[in-house]
Amino acid sequence: MIAPVASGRVLATLNEDGSRRWIRPKPSSGKWLIRRQAVAYGLMALYLAIPHLRWNDKPWMQLNLPRREFTFFGTTFLPTDTLLLMLLFVSVLVGVFLLTALFGRVWCGWACPQTVWMEFLFRPIERLVEGGPNASRVLDRDKRHFAPRRLMKYAIYAALATILGNTFLAYFVGADAVLTWMTQSPFLHPTPFLVMAVTTMAVFLDFTWFREQTCLVACPYGRWQSALLDKQSLIVAYDLTRGEPRGHGVGARAGLGDCIACNACVNTCPTGIDIRDGLQMECIHCTQCVDACDDIMVKVGKPTGLIRYTSQAALAGKAPHILRVRTVLYPLAFVLFFGAFLVALATRSPADITMLGPIGAPFTLEADGSVVNQVRIKVANRTGAPQRYTIAYLDEAGARLIAPENPLRLNAGASVTTSVFVIQAPSRFTEGERRVRFRISDDGTFAREFNWRLPGPSAADLSVPEPR
Repeated sequence: MIAPVASGRVLATLNEDGSRRWIRPKPSSGKWLIRRQAVAYGLMALYLAIPHLRWNDKPWMQLNLPRREFTFFGTTFLPTDTLLLMLLFVSVLVGVFLLTALFGRVWCGWACPQTVWMEFLFRPIERLVEGGPNASRVLDRDKRHFAPRRLMKYAIYAALATILGNTFLAYFVGADAVLTWMTQSPFLHPTPFLVMAVTTMAVFLDFTWFREQTCLVACPYGRWQSALLDKQSLIVAYDLTRGEPRGHGVGARAGLGDCIACNACVNTCPTGIDIRDGLQMECIHCTQCVDACDDIMVKVGKPTGLIRYTSQAALAGKAPHILRVRTVLYPLAFVLFFGAFLVALATRSPADITMLGPIGAPFTLEADGSVVNQVRIKVANRTGAPQRYTIAYLDEAGARLIAPENPLRLNAGASVTTSVFVIQAPSRFTEGERRVRFRISDDGTFAREFNWRLPGPSAADLSVPEPR
């Protein structure tokens, strides 16, 4: 069977015959590009600098997966901080919803790492090395993937990917550890080297092969916009009323709109779409079409703004409304969740204590008949200074507490699981258990008490005669 031929281009990155369409956008200078460049290069510098910056003698940001800790602006979150992490995640999510409702896809066009690195580092290098969009298209058409200029571009991309891969690794283990590993043999640290190598290869393939397809196919954010945007949301849009009908004539004498069908907006689009077709999932609101169209309008003596930041309601002639359901509920939700996060963070205990049961038998009997219970206690020091934690057994006389280390010394941010042993007479147990209390305190104001159940022998167990 012969597959039906599509009428027109189905996807921006596909030709009508289904082959890959390589997008080589022509950069358009203008006020919006200058602003985006300032933001982009600032974000690049911040990304490279964060692993080297410290706050309260801690990294600005570090995701320590082996220890399951997340440090952000000098505050360390532990795996037990489920509520805090949930509130922070929901706050960020609601914040994204609010920004989208107000300013459209400002994240995609201005701050997304994929857009920032692709449009302001990798594509400029491609144009510099290969000679511009037209020269790149010649290499694409002739399938000269191993031309000297293209190989040089790949070599530069590989070097940049290595830098970004090592920087990515530094977010998890710290810049000092990465610097040490870079001067050692990979065989001394195979797992981190493998992580760095996989990350480097992923970055290289992303900006060499996947490119804009990461935004169009892999990223779900574009598909969310139908639910996140409304008619009043700020978007980059083409003024259909002013621009149509388009044509190569000059203004009203030809009965045409202001659009002269030059396709400058299409040639400069990094995702290969035509903004004149209306709001589309592939549009990342990068404003390149705005700069391109404004430049053409100046040359033909027409007012700028044929393509501009506006809203669907404004294009339809309706008055703007800042106060609407989304812009009221989203801020309220953000204040609620982020406020709860701040309160929970401010009232968080300076130590995290977890009581754990024994490993192995629930209890043991000594030769003299005494019952020995093992209790494991996990202590995490949340403060920024070393602490000593004293473990006390709150019971009447007659019971003994044996601890290998008491008080327990912990450095700032450290955690440890220790075992203590309670030895007491079997007569203290009722129906095979005994309810007791432990108290863990530091040298300052922290102190917590815990009710705990100790298993032990029942009266029936003690009355059974020993076998002869």
